[in-house]
Amino acid sequence: MSIPTVEVTGVPDPIPVPVLDVREDFEWQAGHIDGALHIPLSELPARVGEVPDGQFLVTCKVGGRSAQAVAWLTANGHEAVNLAGGMLDWAAAGRPMVSENGQTPTVA
Repeated sequence: MSIPTVEVTGVPDPIPVPVLDVREDFEWQAGHIDGALHIPLSELPARVGEVPDGQFLVTCKVGGRSAQAVAWLTANGHEAVNLAGGMLDWAAAGRPMVSENGQTPTVA
């Protein structure tokens, strides 16, 4: 099965679609894409009703968990696209992030 994937360089600024972040709480707190929806991968099946309609971008730290999420979501009828390289590549590209802990946003 092919997983729909996009590189950071292929994501317009501003992002034209919703973003789903499937990392754990501590990772989310440290830094994430502004406006993203946070549903940890382990909670995704129980919270799938919260995912956006239409196409959306899925991210994690390096792209592995988000690829798992995209595989599951697309198999269940959603238009999800994996962010290759995850938040590490996002941060390395200098793309904007926000944090929930009052600190400078980082990728944990």
